Amino acid sequence: MKKYLMLALILLSLLAFSMLPAASQEEIEVLDDQAFSKKQRPPAVFKHDEHNEKAEIEECNECHHVYENGVKLEDESSEDQPCSDCHSEKESGDQPRLVRAFHLNCKGCHQSLKKGPIMCGECHVR
Repeated sequence: MKKYLMLALILLSLLAFSMLPAASQEEIEVLDDQAFSKKQRPPAVFKHDEHNEKAEIEECNECHHVYENGVKLEDESSEDQPCSDCHSEKESGDQPRLVRAFHLNCKGCHQSLKKGPIMCGECHVR
């Protein structure tokens, strides 16, 4: 009887520990890459809330911007839209193509602040 009780406790412990990583994954954001027909790298992955706290970003439109006639609208946010709604895979007039838009927005911010990853494999983790 003690063997079965011990086995049951071990199995329950393993089940509990196996669920911990799943709970910690909730904050991880995977950038939507469905608009890319040819994927050269895996999508960028980061902890959204942790990133914004560390970077002291309080307004969503800091990253999720909206432009009108080439001017960024300060009170507008595109957080509920995929970036591909405005940026296509190919260059379109003054609008940067999708991959360039991501890099200008994310990597450009990291470079200007001299903080955060700027090498490909630091964001696009295989």
